[in-house]
Amino acid sequence: MAFLSKEKLFSREWFRAYSLIAVGTFIMAAGFVFFIAPYKLAPGGVYGIAIVIHHTTKGLFAFAPEGLPIGIVALCMDIPLTIIGIKVLGPRFGVKTVVGFTLTAVWTDLLSYFWGYEALVPDDALLSTIFGGVLLGVGLGLVFKSKATSGGSDIVAMILSRKTRLPIGQLLIYVDSAIVLLGLAAFQDWKIPLYSWIVIFITGKVVDVIMQGISYDKTLFIISDKHEMIRDKIINDLNRGGTYIQGEGMYNGAGKKVIFTVVSRREVAMLQHHILHIDPDAFMTVMDANEIIGKGFKSLEEKVSE
Repeated sequence: MAFLSKEKLFSREWFRAYSLIAVGTFIMAAGFVFFIAPYKLAPGGVYGIAIVIHHTTKGLFAFAPEGLPIGIVALCMDIPLTIIGIKVLGPRFGVKTVVGFTLTAVWTDLLSYFWGYEALVPDDALLSTIFGGVLLGVGLGLVFKSKATSGGSDIVAMILSRKTRLPIGQLLIYVDSAIVLLGLAAFQDWKIPLYSWIVIFITGKVVDVIMQGISYDKTLFIISDKHEMIRDKIINDLNRGGTYIQGEGMYNGAGKKVIFTVVSRREVAMLQHHILHIDPDAFMTVMDANEIIGKGFKSLEEKVSE
């Protein structure tokens, strides 16, 4: 099926994908056990609900005096959600997704069993929030790199999107925010949802870094009557390429050539110094280039094989 990513059994790609899932889910579990759960944070997803249930069931059951295990509770939600997702959405969720949420549950409860439910950094909720968000982001990013999904609230958002036609990203924010507010209702402490939203924000940013990498390159759009001299500098001195884009001035309708190129931060300064001398009236836009794929940079093959 088009939705599923399959690797040949025991191939190099297979081992790589499942290694990423194993390591990523362990890192996520460490984030939950050492930093998130001890402070009763509910950063969206089934684990946000599981953490709330864990703390609210403390002392209710003789077999789980500390509260129902977070991993088992999350797994009990992930399994039916995945089944419902397959029935409603079709086969979008492969074996890797099932392995991913199962391993997350196993790692979480194993770490809880050996470590307990004490914070790694006692009496510092903010530091735990930051590091918890970083670990969740790193782990989730590795899982995504294996071409798996995280399941849980993602499935709920996909189903709601099918019914409401709203964007999945927007619905995911709504679902996770509702879970965060569940933590507020359960514990009656405004610090919990505020810290939880910090976790969600940091997690998202770290996932972007893991998926796209860190780049110090810059994207430039340059408009100048001396575009030939700027072209020579880019090609001959900086040893970079670029593209001319035909443009038209909005004020007088005059034809313009727009230079589009990507250079490093150091090369931006060199190019700006050169342009200052040949055309002080040049117009330049400098933007961060989060990810560059193509000749002279990372190839598409390298990107896909990561």
